[in-house]
Amino acid sequence: MKPTVTDTPLLPDIGSLKGRGTAWRLAGRHEKRTRQAVDDGWGGLDARAGQDFPIPVRTEVIDEPCKSLLRANDSPDVPFDLSINPYRGCEHGCIYCYARPTHSHADLSPGLDFETRILAKTNAADRLREELRRPRYTPRPLNLGSATDAYQPAERTLKLTRQIIEVLHEAQHPFSVITKSGGIVRDLDLLAEMAQRQQVLVFVSVTTLDNGLARILEPRASAPARRLAAIRALADAGVWVGVNVAPVIPFINEPEIEQIIAAAAQAGAKSVHWTVVRLPWEVNPLFQQWLGEHFPDRAHRVMARIRDLRGGQDYDADFSTRMKGEGIWADLIRQRMLAAAHRHGLAREAPALDFRQFRPPAAPQGLASVRQGELF
Repeated sequence: MKPTVTDTPLLPDIGSLKGRGTAWRLAGRHEKRTRQAVDDGWGGLDARAGQDFPIPVRTEVIDEPCKSLLRANDSPDVPFDLSINPYRGCEHGCIYCYARPTHSHADLSPGLDFETRILAKTNAADRLREELRRPRYTPRPLNLGSATDAYQPAERTLKLTRQIIEVLHEAQHPFSVITKSGGIVRDLDLLAEMAQRQQVLVFVSVTTLDNGLARILEPRASAPARRLAAIRALADAGVWVGVNVAPVIPFINEPEIEQIIAAAAQAGAKSVHWTVVRLPWEVNPLFQQWLGEHFPDRAHRVMARIRDLRGGQDYDADFSTRMKGEGIWADLIRQRMLAAAHRHGLAREAPALDFRQFRPPAAPQGLASVRQGELF
């Protein structure tokens, strides 16, 4: 069900907004509206200072009940067959997020709307129960949070991710989860029990150890220290947790590769995974605008190295190279990752999960009586 949204014009160029990845309401390629650049009130006069200032942008969470929850994946470079995303959009505001273009399918901007207008699948747990109960359903590798962070700020109150994990726990259905949020420890009780049955893998993305860089790169994600603390808590509870050094951005966080892996290993991470920055569709202009604003001294050099990793292009979607890149610089990143992992005793791969214990969960509350009623 597509949410009802108001027609919001394109923001004028006002630079960055505190706590947001971008201030640009870039039009998406699938949007049906025509946006116009107008002064829509985002700039105002501060009577105390007598200067113009950008008005803070509040986050809006939009109820979006879903017809189905499980999404099939056939990409050969992704290690799972199914994915679950409790939300669309992500308030973390990571400027590089490859999922930003998905917001244009909802007639919203992949720019500012992606991080300020969050679509919440409020019936997700019931839909998951229904899908896992289908007679022909067979458990397969499933990932939670591949196109959004399942533990973004809205999860603190909505708890959609916890409800989903409760269903997976009941069904003994293995899954993996990727997050940049220390909030994952709120579900440690469920994760620890599933870990004892070899039914969960957690990957915590640590992109930088520099708080200053994190504030502009991933403005509303957990601070680096919080993520390392989450790795420690997960590891102490017996949960297999890997560090995801992703994405690697040349000359921005790339110099920190070895330090990130060392810190994650000390916190208890057991494996290392990485990707290089991807700039599909609308992510490319958003990232380049951010780069020019925050790193004007090296913006040209960063993009030149990204093109070296992409066969001379800003981005290449080829499945064989899109995650790790190609060429001499991709090989060098790989060597550095593997050398650091070996130095700290970290694995390159996560262990296999146990699918043999799967059992269909109970029917959603009220569903059985509704189906009985249909007989009459």
